[in-house]
Amino acid sequence: MGKGIGVEKISVQDVTFTYGSEGADVSAPAEPAVENLSLEIEKGSYTAILGANGSGKSTLAKLIDVIEVPDSGRIVVFGKDTADDSVFWQIRENSACVFQNPDNQIVGTIVEEDVAFGPENLGIKLPELRERVDQALKDVGIYELRLREASSLSGGQKQKLAIAGALAMRPEILILDEATAMLDPRSRDEFLAVCEDMRIKKGLTLITITHDMSEAMRCGRVIVMSNGNKAAEGTPAKIFADISLDQYGLRRPVAIRFAYEIARLAGATLTEEDLTGETRLREKLIKILTSPDLAEAEIPEKTADVTSKDRRKIMSVKDLFSSYDGGSTFALKNINLDIFEGEILGIVGESGCGKTTLISHMNSIIKPTSGEVEIYPEEGVTLRCSQKKDVQRIRQSVGLVFQYPEYQLFEETVYKDICYGLRKMKLTAEEQKDRAVKAAKSVGLAKDVLRKNPFELSGGQKRRAAMAGVLAMRPKILVLDEPASGLDPVGREEMFALIKSLREEGTTIVIVSHNMDEAAAYCDRICCIRNGEAVTAETPDKLFSDVEKLAKIGIDQPKITKFTNILKQELSKRLPGIDFETMQFDPVEEARAVYRAVLKAGQNYVK
Repeated sequence: MGKGIGVEKISVQDVTFTYGSEGADVSAPAEPAVENLSLEIEKGSYTAILGANGSGKSTLAKLIDVIEVPDSGRIVVFGKDTADDSVFWQIRENSACVFQNPDNQIVGTIVEEDVAFGPENLGIKLPELRERVDQALKDVGIYELRLREASSLSGGQKQKLAIAGALAMRPEILILDEATAMLDPRSRDEFLAVCEDMRIKKGLTLITITHDMSEAMRCGRVIVMSNGNKAAEGTPAKIFADISLDQYGLRRPVAIRFAYEIARLAGATLTEEDLTGETRLREKLIKILTSPDLAEAEIPEKTADVTSKDRRKIMSVKDLFSSYDGGSTFALKNINLDIFEGEILGIVGESGCGKTTLISHMNSIIKPTSGEVEIYPEEGVTLRCSQKKDVQRIRQSVGLVFQYPEYQLFEETVYKDICYGLRKMKLTAEEQKDRAVKAAKSVGLAKDVLRKNPFELSGGQKRRAAMAGVLAMRPKILVLDEPASGLDPVGREEMFALIKSLREEGTTIVIVSHNMDEAAAYCDRICCIRNGEAVTAETPDKLFSDVEKLAKIGIDQPKITKFTNILKQELSKRLPGIDFETMQFDPVEEARAVYRAVLKAGQNYVK
């Protein structure tokens, strides 16, 4: 086909696709995952696909990559029709897709073998194969792990491995389906910078399916999907200026949410042009906040601070060392950490630093090489993870939900799955039913879901079902590994609302997270792990105000903090003597705090 319509773009024309449609029971047809979908993506462009869970984003990725074929309609990828079997391999050779769960994509035993798998199948020979593998591993920051067994990597390192495998194929199209969800902020930014550089230098067509609105701001174009169809499209500025975004299960990026609250308080307006970059947005906010019109503005009331309570110690990690190979290489080194009853403790750090290994010791899944983890479920009771006689009671006291909840679901129905632990506790059928129904309700699972097979559920529902199974056992401590990963913005808010309500009911919560904004907003304290060592455990405001310490630890400030710190520096020049309140990590509350500080400082503007 000569150069013309479709050759320089990915064209999706009136596409409908339903999972299991071939040979399905026509008397009870499934709902289409995408229906009458039409859109175009230009060659060499950088496009974000946004939408709530279940909106059809991942299905679109599979259709473009010819993992699935439309029931009806047509997809043409750079002039090649995906329905044409003769060009199937040409499309697949030039397209790579990285999904959220790396375990489903890793095929090699050794790291470098897995990266070589794709290019080897494309017929790439040595020495080019060696160069591709090494460069891809360096690009994602795991070259030093090239001889490790893939199964021994952490979740974040496995995600980097899956991404390296895609990069080594040197595709024309790279589709990232929540591919950065398991990466720490620095690794995510470094990887995206590599992809963006490839797009500019090599004409890569980059498509990112994401729930990270700040990641979408990096793109040239955004497509919003809802109920299997295109709901909106445009530049990021156009999309995030649209007040109807919430109806699609989305939220604006934190900096833009902050800006809109400032504008609301000041009676000002923001234009689409104001949202085209953080520098421009700050300039507009400074203009608003240094306007003489604010002279008579009413100072908004400050939200009352939550009084801290004296809490008893409920868990202690003492001099903990952990090795996977008998002692020569330590995943954890000399960890000492106290956890207090009724708190939310965050555990953060770079991918592979030992976070998941640490929480696996908390309910005795892994035994310490040396040292101890002690749990104090009641006054005067001490349970030790190294003691076999304490293990059963520890696992009733400490509930653990891993980052891939589908691995914890295995029964025929959701109800049976929730009851599994209760049966092990030898509760009566009536007690099991009462606890299971209450646990399902507490996590927002409808009664009809209890009759379903767990594998029929969406990702968000699986996460809730796994959590319900743990909550039904009524643990004193709930440990959650990336509890909001893979959830859309509304789903994330609901998850953290649930976590807060559990804390209010007396449950102690431990959260592993790569999302610094959420860790700062919801955690009472944050423990930072670096290279297997616990380097600090502090309140969010103390931790994130020390930029030098953060640089040494290797973690970033929350996005809202980075954005407002620059704004505050500029306002301090304009308003001598301005006194900013303690930083807030909710963008709306931080906007109100900054606005209060400006009004209190008066009108001493430097003209």
